[in-house]
Amino acid sequence: MNTLLFKYAIEIEKTRSISKAAENLYMAQPNLSKAIKEVEDSLGFTIFERTSKGVVPTRKGLTFLAYSRKILEELAGISRLSDSEYPVTQSISMSIPRGSYIAAAFIKFAGELNFDKEINANLQETNSIQAIENIVDGRFNLGIIRYQAVYENYFLDYLADKNLCYDQIWEFEYLALMSEKHALARSPEVKFEELKSYIEVIHGDTSVPYLNQTDSRWQNDDTTPKKRIYLYERCNQFDILSSLPTAFMWVSPIPERFIKRYDLVQRKCVFENNKHKDLLIYPQGYTFTPLEKLLIDRIFESKNEVSLKKYN
Repeated sequence: MNTLLFKYAIEIEKTRSISKAAENLYMAQPNLSKAIKEVEDSLGFTIFERTSKGVVPTRKGLTFLAYSRKILEELAGISRLSDSEYPVTQSISMSIPRGSYIAAAFIKFAGELNFDKEINANLQETNSIQAIENIVDGRFNLGIIRYQAVYENYFLDYLADKNLCYDQIWEFEYLALMSEKHALARSPEVKFEELKSYIEVIHGDTSVPYLNQTDSRWQNDDTTPKKRIYLYERCNQFDILSSLPTAFMWVSPIPERFIKRYDLVQRKCVFENNKHKDLLIYPQGYTFTPLEKLLIDRIFESKNEVSLKKYN
């Protein structure tokens, strides 16, 4: 199988759009659609399906994409034998939200660096507006922003105004993260109203300028939590939740190994406006380095790990 086909499939997964993938690959959309159809016919199963969220991988498609990445990584390893692909210093810079699946991806990525060469990795956990400004100011090359879907027009307009491009990583619902000893940890159903009597752990620097500063999760004073712990970094949030059985936190889905390490549970809770998106952002005309491509691949792999799990 032509290895270009693996690249085509991975690009479609990243962009969730055949037209956008074709644009990024500098090829005509009908040609890309035809190429993917030919691969699917030869494999005997569908790699992608169209949904309301765009073009998304099927379960067998996710397995195919995982193998595709491994094949391309092996080929890249062969090309690196000459040491001509990477400069002396391995440099990468990215601003990210406080998402554990992203942190897990970076840990895996860091373990794959060449430790015989210099390393200059700059990873900053921050809010979406600061991530955008970091790229505009030239301090960082890449970023990931997170926002509630109800604010999408604001963020897309803001990115366009700053001449930044974006690729959607995924759309998800926040889960309630809590200790295994929490009173609601084993409840048949976690109701939103029940959480108001518990301590909410929240990151204190995620406000969005020019928007209504009231968190759209809380619709009135009767449901607004009266007990909150504000954090400005992520490193001790799991310890707090593990040690305080009366606390909880709203999070994107977290890799299972972190859950087990800290004796936590993540529970689904239905409430209005609980749709969030993570976007990869970068300057217009930007060319990704091999290292950046590797990190992005690891982020999508980590996302796939948590997105396939069912939560209740």
